[in-house]
Amino acid sequence: MDRRVLKSQEAIKRAIIELMTEKSFDDITIRDISDRANVNRGTIYLHYMDKYDLLDKLIEEHIGNLRELCHSASEMTFQEGNYVWFEYFAANHLFFTTMLNTKSAAYFRSRFLDLVVQEYKVEVDVTDGQNEGLSEDIILQFFGAAVVGAVEWWFRNGMLLSPRVMAEQTGILLDRNF
Repeated sequence: MDRRVLKSQEAIKRAIIELMTEKSFDDITIRDISDRANVNRGTIYLHYMDKYDLLDKLIEEHIGNLRELCHSASEMTFQEGNYVWFEYFAANHLFFTTMLNTKSAAYFRSRFLDLVVQEYKVEVDVTDGQNEGLSEDIILQFFGAAVVGAVEWWFRNGMLLSPRVMAEQTGILLDRNF
């Protein structure tokens, strides 16, 4: 893809996230986004149908990136794999802080929870061991909500712990229970 196109798209994505930290998503206009990104409105419409499409594509991009990180970490322990995730969270903290702490959080949170549940599904064994006889759905919802909650807590509290500490401690808990 043309470098100028990539630069415009990155500016547009950054603009919508910055604007969402300042005001409600409903109050953000395409004009606001174009002004902040320093592109004309036509450039935005060239890539996105509207601000909802822009936000959807931005969320899908991050969910897709997290899914790829999961797949690349599939042979690792939860602790090692979580480190990859928490590094990604830290590198993209403005997006995740905004998505988990604004009115738009519910949609992103549900997409994030779905991803975590999908990725942990292969780890759950209810036919043997400590989880024998338990409901796979309950296990997945329980640990999925725990991971999403821990990530939300981390961002809400200004990422006071390092990505490594978050990864190690959430990983130990997951390794202990799966």
